[in-house]
Amino acid sequence: MQPRLIIFDCDGVLVDSEPISMSVLLGVIAGAGGAVSEEAAYLRFLGMSMESVRDILSADFGFVVTEEHITIARSEMRRRYAEELKPMPGMKQAIGRLGLPCCVASSGTSERIRLSLATTGLLELLEPNIYSAAMVERGKPAPDLFLHAAREMGAPPAACIVVEDSPAGVAAAQAAGMRVFGFTGGSHAGKAGLRAKLAALEPDLIFDDMALLPDLVARSGSQARAV
Repeated sequence: MQPRLIIFDCDGVLVDSEPISMSVLLGVIAGAGGAVSEEAAYLRFLGMSMESVRDILSADFGFVVTEEHITIARSEMRRRYAEELKPMPGMKQAIGRLGLPCCVASSGTSERIRLSLATTGLLELLEPNIYSAAMVERGKPAPDLFLHAAREMGAPPAACIVVEDSPAGVAAAQAAGMRVFGFTGGSHAGKAGLRAKLAALEPDLIFDDMALLPDLVARSGSQARAV
């Protein structure tokens, strides 16, 4: 089916935020006396909603995330974003060239998504088509969020292309019956071993330069017509 909608994850796709987010999360955990390595954090938490992260920390690391921890993390995140956050290189130009409706479907809260996009100058390109895991019962790797976004945007799952950087996000897109392009161009990709992790899930393709996205989408449409 011809692509009719591009669904972007936010962190690590639209904005180069994952190193900041992981640093803040690990700092809050360490400050409260917990211990999680950076390697374990990238392995277990990448692309997950805060609710999922809280469950994993409690069940597997014996660390209980309190509301105070979340407040501290959000405050520090806002500060770090204002100072450090950048759009993914080539992102603005790629959105402009796609020629298709676009939306955001992220595990973050609506507030955090909009903060990220506003800070990086992307909000005006994507508003109001922004969907948060808080809007559905289950976060990634469940398909709920992507299916919700597709319904709201009026596109059947088979006509959607999801751009994702996390294994949880790729799995969610596949479970939703959508094509998925794995993106490995974020500054965290090498540290997180993303290419190998995504390749193991067999997305439709893997790419590391956002400037290539419009041509990859167009090529996907041409293949659909040929079939």
